[in-house]
Amino acid sequence: MSTSPEVNTKLAEMMDKHVAYLKGRTADWGALEFQEKIDPRYRRAQMRYMGTGGTPVKGDVNVIPADHFTLSTMILPAGCIGPLHVHHDVEEAFFVIQGRIKFTWELDGEKVERTLDPRDLIVTPAGVWRELENVSDEEGLMLVMLGAAKPVLPDYPANSPLTEARKEQQSKS
Repeated sequence: MSTSPEVNTKLAEMMDKHVAYLKGRTADWGALEFQEKIDPRYRRAQMRYMGTGGTPVKGDVNVIPADHFTLSTMILPAGCIGPLHVHHDVEEAFFVIQGRIKFTWELDGEKVERTLDPRDLIVTPAGVWRELENVSDEEGLMLVMLGAAKPVLPDYPANSPLTEARKEQQSKS
């Protein structure tokens, strides 16, 4: 099937807007900085590809706009903790690329843990509390996907200092 050069140019331009090369990404250590101020073990970086994920980041001109889900990688220093939180509106998928990551779920007073190795996946349903920890001696790396173009920021336990920090972060936005 033959197409005119004009169609190919338009298609190429459209395709280029839907490609996110690694060389165009930067690790954003500030995306969750409000958490790190509460506890240095919460330090981790987001590298966005599609949308801005479940972080307070409002926009990033270097990402593919999200229509239905977000996709990023998360860099987790050894010993890093992703604090206990819940997304009420979306499921969240974690695909471990490097390191060993322990995931904890909490629901209705019950708590369970699973440790994932590279190329393992866990999908956390909406409404389930989740926490993670890089239990390896090396930097961890995960692919993270959330099931909405811009998820609502997560909630933290009522007695957590992150609850107040989240409110402060939202008022700055």
